[in-house]
Amino acid sequence: MIRLAGEGETEALGGRLAAVLRPGDVVALHGDLGAGKTAFARGVLRGLDFAGDVASPTFPIVQVYEVPDLRFPVWHVDLYRIEDSAELEELALDDARHDAALLIEWPERLGAALWPDSLQLFLDRDGEDARALTASVPPAWEGRWPLP
Repeated sequence: MIRLAGEGETEALGGRLAAVLRPGDVVALHGDLGAGKTAFARGVLRGLDFAGDVASPTFPIVQVYEVPDLRFPVWHVDLYRIEDSAELEELALDDARHDAALLIEWPERLGAALWPDSLQLFLDRDGEDARALTASVPPAWEGRWPLP
């Protein structure tokens, strides 16, 4: 477990993950509303040199960040509003993995379709501003998580 004292530390850890992230990776961000999923994703994007605003893509569902704004494409996905598995197919996430990394909030909406090689990060409140982060690490992430 990693204890994060607040949003700044959550973003900083995301920035550290950016150093080992590569196209084809999936990072599944689990946690309740306000747990820090978007702050973590913001840190990853900042770590990949994105300088613009990063908001949760709850309403657009997918926000694509492209080169030259960052080093390689990243899809920031928020599945909170997905209610039917047919909607998931329309997102073409499988196709996106060929060239981009995926940061997925509310990955439980994927059910069994969540890729087994996904790094699964679980963010839970641990006090007023603090968070506790635990991870489920597949073989594809060995040597990259825990972060150096």
